[in-house]
Amino acid sequence: MNSTLLAADEAPYRHVVVLKFKADAPAAELKKIEEGFVALKGKIDTVQEIEWGLNESPEGFNDGFTHVFFVTFKNKAGVETYITHPEHVAFVTLLKTQMEKVLVVDYVPKGK
Repeated sequence: MNSTLLAADEAPYRHVVVLKFKADAPAAELKKIEEGFVALKGKIDTVQEIEWGLNESPEGFNDGFTHVFFVTFKNKAGVETYITHPEHVAFVTLLKTQMEKVLVVDYVPKGK
């Protein structure tokens, strides 16, 4: 087997969330959402890492999406636990109050 390719059960599992918020979403609510998303790492043990940032692309292709969250799990079972975890479910309830649209992509890295 090629050493740069990992079996699906050995490879980290990535969960990417790209968010577009309502035009009138208050800055204070967005801050709560940003902090709440990052706090999930300490509340759900299958989350290995959470990284996030704001769109800074000068290309103008973001279609109003402003926030990107990149969550790493040990494997697919980790994300399955995360999705149904009560802390995540509660966070999604908060998120939906200000969210206009979301794009979610999960993938297994194919190598470097």
